Amino acid sequence: MSEFDHAQFLKTLSSEPGVYRMLDSEHQVIYVGKAKNLKKRVSSYFRSNLTDSKTRVLVSNICDIEVTLTNTETEALLLENNLIKKYQPRYNILLRDDKSYPYILLTSHKHPRLAFHRGSRKVKGEYFGPFPSAGAVSESLRLMQKIFPVRQCEDAYYRARSRPCLQYQLKRCSAPCVNKVTEQEYAEQVDYVRKFLTGKSHEVIADLIKKMEAASKDLNFELAAKVRDQIMLLRKMQEQQSISGNFAEMDVVGFAHLNGLNGIHLLMIRDHKVLGSKTYFPKVPKDSGQEEILTSFLGQYYLAPGATGRIAKEIILPFEIEESSALSEALTQISERKVSLKVVTRGERAQYLQLANKNALNSITVKQSTQDSINKRYAQLKATLGLDDINRMECFDISHTMGENTVASCVVFDSQGPNNKEYRRYNVTGITGGDDYAAMEFALNKRYNKVVDEEKIPDVIFIDGGKGQLGRAEQYFATWPHAKMPLLVGVAKGTSRKPGLETLLIDGGRKTIPMDSDAPALHLIQHIRDESHRFAIAGHRNKRQKQRTQSLLEEINGVGSKRRQTLLKYLGGMQGVKAANIEQLKKVPGISPDMAEKIFNHLHDKG
Repeated sequence: MSEFDHAQFLKTLSSEPGVYRMLDSEHQVIYVGKAKNLKKRVSSYFRSNLTDSKTRVLVSNICDIEVTLTNTETEALLLENNLIKKYQPRYNILLRDDKSYPYILLTSHKHPRLAFHRGSRKVKGEYFGPFPSAGAVSESLRLMQKIFPVRQCEDAYYRARSRPCLQYQLKRCSAPCVNKVTEQEYAEQVDYVRKFLTGKSHEVIADLIKKMEAASKDLNFELAAKVRDQIMLLRKMQEQQSISGNFAEMDVVGFAHLNGLNGIHLLMIRDHKVLGSKTYFPKVPKDSGQEEILTSFLGQYYLAPGATGRIAKEIILPFEIEESSALSEALTQISERKVSLKVVTRGERAQYLQLANKNALNSITVKQSTQDSINKRYAQLKATLGLDDINRMECFDISHTMGENTVASCVVFDSQGPNNKEYRRYNVTGITGGDDYAAMEFALNKRYNKVVDEEKIPDVIFIDGGKGQLGRAEQYFATWPHAKMPLLVGVAKGTSRKPGLETLLIDGGRKTIPMDSDAPALHLIQHIRDESHRFAIAGHRNKRQKQRTQSLLEEINGVGSKRRQTLLKYLGGMQGVKAANIEQLKKVPGISPDMAEKIFNHLHDKG
């Protein structure tokens, strides 16, 4: 591709607001930005007196620029963050948190269920949150189970009950599944949950006090004592979470920088309670400024699709940012209420900010301590294997049962440790059952046959096995077409198969690499080997269970694919089908009384 003619490009560039995408020689998006005035902003990259080294490197890689005009700066801001999430450009600051945020779900069933929820909102019901972490949701559910006896069990388990479960005995569920509670009483508890989750816990306590007093007047002392215990638990929970302050709803954003690592700590306060907190570590290009990092974080965190529910009325910032007003306007628009971004220096909010900054710094210290240990292991492994650098390692393992349901796993470690997003499993087909050598060749071919990006080629490939597996791997790489050749290392277990006695094999097993059992490098190898083993076994078990599930129903004469799907869908999977009695099976659409009895008898004879 010819050199980018920026002068010619700028002549035709609009001065309206919009988003620009910078592309490299391979037409990959390397940077996404937005501007109130596109011409003015993009022109600034091509000044002759650029002092920012990061910008100079970026500009040297530009081969083309694409622009999208927008009506307002707010629209440009929203589009910019959507494109950053889509393309993950290497010169943008990236919020490395691809998980959707967790919610508490109150379903719309006849007897609503309280549940942890993450992902798309396909289940009908009310969603409360989002919460900053899965731990915050789990803790809230655990505490609510003690106070409000609303079911939290899976639907299949609920439908299959014929008697109360242990949760009823522990007074953590009122057992609506077997009618141990009236519809009105259960609905009342569900309403308390709804009020509690929307910050109306004081109303709940007031209602419970009235209920307790009424029960006492009616001489129903057992109910009065039960409600009294509910009130005490609820007040205790309030005390644990409550903040003695004047601010009911705000997010406090702490920031810290230490030894090249940036941490952003988010403290979420709702209804005068600490809902939770979390520290984020954005992926930051070299020489990025603190203001740029914070601005990018705020945009990607609050403007992400589906993030409306987590926008607080007030966001406390650790320092001023130039785009504060533009962000405030965008957040106000998408949340449909006034959202303000503030920097404070005194009072309660300043104390919360000090706490958030302290947590950000502490999280960096902990992370770097862990990273130092990882770096030590990598340094020793490089020395042991005679490599200048190790940026990427992969490890393969094979799992099967007597040659059936063979699954191959590939796990990936980068300089930070395990890279779970890059893990892959392969269902091995077209080989003789139990032939681990052929299975290894199948996995390698699947993994590397179409590799294009040289950065995806590992520096080291570990093969969990002895000379045979390593030899088959070397045969595969004998015709390797790429310039970069990974080092192949076999990890053979010792005769007693105990950790610490592994033998490292290279050159088809003709050479071994001696390592002490307490060597940090060996611990790293054991970690990647054990991770590949765990990942392979998990995939194999899933495949085996799925096959077993299908085969059990397939064995029943008269139960075709349509009936199998209906049974599994209506009863919540195979566990629900197996747990169902004949009466429950009869209720499944398309299942006659005779067929229900036939299915029940077959499953319980076989199961």
